[in-house]
Amino acid sequence: MNGYYRGFFGMPPVVKNIIYINVLMLLASYAAISVFGVDLNRILGVYFPASENFKPYQILSHMFMHGGIWHLFFNMFALYMFGQVLEQVWGPKRFLIYYFVTGFGAMATHMAVMAFQYYKVLGFITPDQLQEVLDNGYNFSLQMKAYTNPAMRELQSILYTPTVGASGAVFGVLLAFGVLFPNTQLMLLFPPIPMRAKYFVMIYGGLELYLAITQPGSSIAHAAHLGGMIFGYILIRVWRKTTKTFY
Repeated sequence: MNGYYRGFFGMPPVVKNIIYINVLMLLASYAAISVFGVDLNRILGVYFPASENFKPYQILSHMFMHGGIWHLFFNMFALYMFGQVLEQVWGPKRFLIYYFVTGFGAMATHMAVMAFQYYKVLGFITPDQLQEVLDNGYNFSLQMKAYTNPAMRELQSILYTPTVGASGAVFGVLLAFGVLFPNTQLMLLFPPIPMRAKYFVMIYGGLELYLAITQPGSSIAHAAHLGGMIFGYILIRVWRKTTKTFY
C-alpha cells in the first residue's frame, strides 16, 4: 500500500481523471442553468426506459452528473480514499473496467427495481389517469408540481425523475476495498471509532439493503448502491485467480 496518500496530484490517472470529469460536469451544470436556464441533469441523467425522455447515451452520462456539491463531494472523496489504492493494485485498465461494470450494474439494478414499481403502479391507475401523466407529467415535474393521486404521483416520479451520480460505482469501489483489504483499520468520522474495512462494508451493505426495502420510493437510489456492490463482488470472484487479498 505504498503511496496510499500521495496527494491529489499524485493520484493514479484513472481516479484523477474521473474526479476531474465529475467536477467539470458539476461546474458545467451550474453554468448551464444560470446562463441558459438549461438543467443538464434532466438531459444527461438516466430515465426509466419506458419514459420518452430516455436516451441511450444517458446510460453513461448519468455517472458523471450530481445533484449538488455535497453529493459530488462525498462520492469523490470516497473514490479518492479507496479508488487510488485499488488502481495501484489492479492497474489503470482493470480498475477502469471495474468502475464501469459496477456503475452499469448499479444502474441495471436500479432500473429493475423501478420496473417492478412501474408495473405494480399500472395496476392501480386508469387509462385516463395514465394518459394524463403521459401528457402532462413531465411539464408538472419541470414546474415542481406533483399529482395528488398517489398512483399518478408515483408514476410521474418513475417516468420523469432522472437518476444521476457515481454512487453505484463508488459503492462498488468500497466493496472491493473491503474484499482486498479486509483487516485494514478505518477511522470513522461519525462516530470517531476505528473499524476494520470488512465490517465497515458489511454494515454499509446491510444499511443499504434495509433502506432499499423500507424506502422503495426514496430520492436516494439505495438499490443502485446495492447493485454496485453486488456486481463488484461478482466481478472480483471472476477475477479470483489473479486477485489477491491484502491486509
